[in-house]
Amino acid sequence: MELIINGEKIQIPANESTVAELLQHFSLHQKVVIVELNDEILEKENQNETRLSNGDKVEIVHFVGGG
Repeated sequence: MELIINGEKIQIPANESTVAELLQHFSLHQKVVIVELNDEILEKENQNETRLSNGDKVEIVHFVGGG
């Protein structure tokens, strides 16, 4: 499946069909992230059930601490 992730076309395995599986694919499932799917912010509790489709536009923002 081809997605546009943070502005870049990326191929991901077709069996990673939910937002939660996508985050796990990129090892972001344990981090605090904001996900925008097709220009709409996705609530964290909906990540397990929200399915991805070929061509979807995904923006993923994660926070990095520092000081």
